[in-house]
Amino acid sequence: MKYLYGYALFWMFAFCTSCGGQNKTDLPKDNIKSKTKDKVTSPVSDEPDVFTKYEYTDANGKPVIIQNGYPRGGIKYTDPNGNVYSYAVFWSRIINDTDNPLEMKIDLPINSYEISNFPGRYFKVLVPADTITLDRVPLINQTDIASFLDSNIHKPSSFKRTINPKESGGFYFVMLISTLEATGMTRTGLSLKGQDLFYKISRYSVTKPSSLIDEKEIHCGSINLNLK
Repeated sequence: MKYLYGYALFWMFAFCTSCGGQNKTDLPKDNIKSKTKDKVTSPVSDEPDVFTKYEYTDANGKPVIIQNGYPRGGIKYTDPNGNVYSYAVFWSRIINDTDNPLEMKIDLPINSYEISNFPGRYFKVLVPADTITLDRVPLINQTDIASFLDSNIHKPSSFKRTINPKESGGFYFVMLISTLEATGMTRTGLSLKGQDLFYKISRYSVTKPSSLIDEKEIHCGSINLNLK
């Protein structure tokens, strides 16, 4: 039991190293490369919870901003069949500064992805359908997350959402891993390519944060944004 608990603590340290904006300068810049139609801006001083920020411009020159946060909460989850996982919760927020409603669809597959340096170990990403607001970003109810995983661990995440002009919509992404061992320092981010939404998972060395271990980009939905 002490051995297992020690691994769990180390895994949580790996997820949360550099949380809250600490040591950002040690992270590589290529995980926020610009696409053809977007602009990448660095979080400002009053955005300590924001890891990366993307700005996209619609056909009328009005921006849509996607913010991605650091990992929050989570360490160990036991499913109804007694299988033990580790997990962490990340958040993303879409800010609609255009003059038109945005119709967003999340359609995240149930696929499990093997961890490159841990053969036989897998991770998957799930998204609760609840919308989070700015004031709720720091709040994560571990009981709610466990209840969500109990009901949805073997289901794809799929829902639609309308984000009205001058409003925002935020979402939690739950990353579930089939091991309690530390697999690296993890950062994630939602971004847009054309009208397609992608979720990127990047893992860095715990001892050398600038060293990228591997990266996985998952197509996870769409949004009806007509880019400039």
